[in-house]
Amino acid sequence: MPIVPLYGHAHLRQRLLGALASARLPASLLLHGSAGVGKQRLALWLATALLCESSDKPCGECQSCRYAGELAHPDLHWIFPRPRLKDADASHEDVRQDYAEAIAERVAANGLYPRPSGSEGIFVAAVRSIVHRAGISPAIARRKVFVVGDAERMVPQEGSDYAANAFLKLLEEPPADTTILITSSEPGALLPTIRSRVVSLRVPPLPDADMRGFLADPLVAKALEKESLPRDVAARIAIAAGAPGELLGGPEREAARAGARSILDAAESGDRAAVLRVAFAQGASGARGRFTDTLDALTVLLHERTRARVSRGDERAAERSARSISAVERARELASGNVSPNLVAAELLRSLGQR
Repeated sequence: MPIVPLYGHAHLRQRLLGALASARLPASLLLHGSAGVGKQRLALWLATALLCESSDKPCGECQSCRYAGELAHPDLHWIFPRPRLKDADASHEDVRQDYAEAIAERVAANGLYPRPSGSEGIFVAAVRSIVHRAGISPAIARRKVFVVGDAERMVPQEGSDYAANAFLKLLEEPPADTTILITSSEPGALLPTIRSRVVSLRVPPLPDADMRGFLADPLVAKALEKESLPRDVAARIAIAAGAPGELLGGPEREAARAGARSILDAAESGDRAAVLRVAFAQGASGARGRFTDTLDALTVLLHERTRARVSRGDERAAERSARSISAVERARELASGNVSPNLVAAELLRSLGQR
């Protein structure tokens, strides 16, 4: 099953290849940027280059490149948010099988997938599995590569200090044959102990020319037929704002964006009754997943607003929008715990209303 190739990021790719060729590529790297700009796809491309057997990396023709291109290389480990396994003490084999099935689903979708739902995370069993596999010798290549996508969804380790500390030590001092590539749309929501142990690199939005190339790909066009999007290419480019992943997600994405807009409107209205209605509309603890999706959409919305205000030269308003993003990240952190979405939303609305 073909995987949609990586579009754009040519300058960044050259920088990464240059660092790889001169042995200056960090062993633990954080790729951060707006949701949907292709950070995980870029990380998988870099993983392919790291595993490539040719001097011209990635050659796309050697055995390692072919396996990595099909997401079937035994030394390429892709970890991303998943539903919590029923067994809280799941074995490494349970985790491996769960991710094998999830990756097969993404391969069947040609590597095109929406953001994970708010109820999905990188739980302690997955973290233990990363640490375990990092200590095993590569299967066929000279090294092994871990791609940890949406790392802000790494759930605080549920009292398992051993797993948390072992992962931090792995980031700080990976084995000589191991590279760890982390991606995040909300680097501020990452644990500070993680951020301090990685080298950060920003992944910018795609320019319109690269977006047109992406949209012209037959596999992409087929996938987007299922989405409620305008047919006009220019309109789709405007919606994506340089982040093609934002075109995927269908009704769930639109519902989250509508919820995000209602939070902003209520916060800016100054109407206490409206604020209370929106806060209570977020539901109780059982609605935590949907509420987290709304917070993710709110972060994207505030980023868009910040960029628009900067382009207009309204620096003061842009600064207010940027500060609001920090408040949403704090709410996101609280929502990942046991705090009711009602209470988190009420505090967030109060904070946004003061900015």
